[in-house]
Amino acid sequence: MVALKTLMFTILVPGTLLGVVPWLLLHWSGGGVLAIPSIWLIGLLPLLLGIGLGFWCAGEFTFIGKGTPAPIDAPKFLVREGPYRWVRNPMYLAVFSVVIGEAILFHSLLLVGYGLLAGLVVHLFVVFYEEPRLARQFGESYEAYLRTVPRWLPRYPRI
Repeated sequence: MVALKTLMFTILVPGTLLGVVPWLLLHWSGGGVLAIPSIWLIGLLPLLLGIGLGFWCAGEFTFIGKGTPAPIDAPKFLVREGPYRWVRNPMYLAVFSVVIGEAILFHSLLLVGYGLLAGLVVHLFVVFYEEPRLARQFGESYEAYLRTVPRWLPRYPRI
């Protein structure tokens, strides 16, 4: 049941933010919505890496955290495995990777702006809401996690 809820959330929320919104922005701005075979196809690399990382993170939340990425059904256990060993917010990094890939693929400065705005909003959300909530929920284990794993820039885990 948790896996089904995670799948539904993943399709609805990231699908909207990474599929529908960029498509609407490109359509509204008159930008192309089909990639032309060229060097710009290098944008597929961060796009596909971001999608893969996003699904990996969703799986960790589902099977280790026993919850979903949705704040209303958040994991019950602190997830510190997989990509969460290297960075505290890999799911958000996956989202940014997809937006960067789309911006490159469709050579769109509008999507770059969208990514920067989303990055600012997410950073403020993480600092002022998510981290304090997780500290209250998980206590000292989360505090130790904060001290050993960086927020945004991945680092090889300390042993």
